[in-house]
Amino acid sequence: MSKIRVTIWNENIHEKQEGAWADLIRSFYPNGIHNALAEGLADDDLEITPVSLDMPEQGLPQDLLERTDVLFWWGHCGHDKVEDALVDRIQKRVLEGMGLVVLHSGHYSKIFRRMLGTHCSLRWRECGEKERVWVVDKDHPIAQGVPDSFVIPHTEMYGEPFGIPPEAHVVFISWYEGGNVFRSGVTFQRGQGKIFYFSPGHETFPIYRQPEVLKVLGNAARWAAQTLPNAKTNCWDCDPATEKVYSENPMEKIDTSSLHKKA
Repeated sequence: MSKIRVTIWNENIHEKQEGAWADLIRSFYPNGIHNALAEGLADDDLEITPVSLDMPEQGLPQDLLERTDVLFWWGHCGHDKVEDALVDRIQKRVLEGMGLVVLHSGHYSKIFRRMLGTHCSLRWRECGEKERVWVVDKDHPIAQGVPDSFVIPHTEMYGEPFGIPPEAHVVFISWYEGGNVFRSGVTFQRGQGKIFYFSPGHETFPIYRQPEVLKVLGNAARWAAQTLPNAKTNCWDCDPATEKVYSENPMEKIDTSSLHKKA
């Protein structure tokens, strides 16, 4: 059986900064969040490629994007550094059937807002409080093998209202020690592509080392990769009629050759 080709993209900016805050991040993710996720998600059925914004072509050359089944996206302070042309190419691949898993502060990335068509804003608070993640849809493939609820000891709070489209399918809801709640795991369908957003994963806490979180993300990779065969479509292709057309075609009486000439 062929492996699911997963590309994990990380802006990799915080990990290279100076100061106590950056030192804390490196203590949890010494080789970057993308490499930590690649290590934590490693399995026999996954072929994982970790990349980052500082790599050539911002980490996603066309040949890599074309052979990616599922793209993970982690961004925070570098959203504006991502080129619009790259966002265009990612959008095209998602519509063709590539899965997209957006993590934590990636809710405000260009690609997530592009795919959802909303501002994706939310409430937030950073004081290291406890988060309890609850499974809402126990039958969803992303929730398989995940406890009914689990605790993240310290995290950044993300709270409602969350500016996402109303058709969001909620798989997880989080409660925070400070009293807020949040739709922390939601799915969408865009074209042929599946999208999953998962909020747990602040850079100054070892959340991506937690088994329950990695279980969710591994499930998400497998769910998002389940695309339709021959998913690539071209909306400009002429669609053949299903049934025989008996009506007279008035266009046959008109010379349309000039309409098809290139300028």
